[in-house]
Amino acid sequence: MTDAANREDLIAALAWSIELGANECLDETFIDRTTPAPPPQKVEYAAPIPAPTDAGARDIAEGCGDLSALRDAIAAHPHPLKANARNCVFADGNPAAQIMIVGEAPGRDEDLQGLPFVGRSGQLLDRMLACIGLDRHAEDAAKAVYIANILPWRPVANRTPSVDEAQAFLPFIDRHVALIDPALVITMGNVSTKTLLATKTGIMKMRGTWTEAEIGGKTRAILPMLHPAYLLRQPVDKRHAWADLLALQARIESKP
Repeated sequence: MTDAANREDLIAALAWSIELGANECLDETFIDRTTPAPPPQKVEYAAPIPAPTDAGARDIAEGCGDLSALRDAIAAHPHPLKANARNCVFADGNPAAQIMIVGEAPGRDEDLQGLPFVGRSGQLLDRMLACIGLDRHAEDAAKAVYIANILPWRPVANRTPSVDEAQAFLPFIDRHVALIDPALVITMGNVSTKTLLATKTGIMKMRGTWTEAEIGGKTRAILPMLHPAYLLRQPVDKRHAWADLLALQARIESKP
């Protein structure tokens, strides 16, 4: 057992294992699962195809007067990612919510269903939100969230979106935020945090700290958080996610 493992880490790791269905011991040899796993071997995919230059993307986005028009504009916008995707993944949740979560890009399950955060990471996100009384489908706007992604199309093999791809859709997510007009924005993961905050700083340094940035035509309070997909790979970092959820809860409760 490593010196770094403390009681809270062990309890979190055990709870996570049980949640995944590991409720029996099949080997007498102890395996330390409390330390982060080594980074996966880099897999070389074909370089992402650059999006065609479209100086009118912002004009198109700003011309959308409602969510329906924005959805249609995004679905019609030409981009190479569309060629390998099944569905345009627009958004989910209550549009009246005062909390908007912006993720990175759809995965396989999201591409199949046409909704963001519906796979394993989405199920974890729903459980995380439930811990502080939030629900994407809540009718009460004070308890609801609205969810979208930077990219509406799934990248091939679930690879990380490129900077160019994120920038290509920035006018659309900016308009999306403007139409929802949330009081609080949660950026989930590296891509959304770096894109919306225009920073090169990684999520591990940004997470858990409230900041402000102009998004959707006004300055908004933003809380970067770890992506649920990352937490599935590194469950010991769930303690950071819990701290961030408590920070979000405190911010919500402090509003009159």
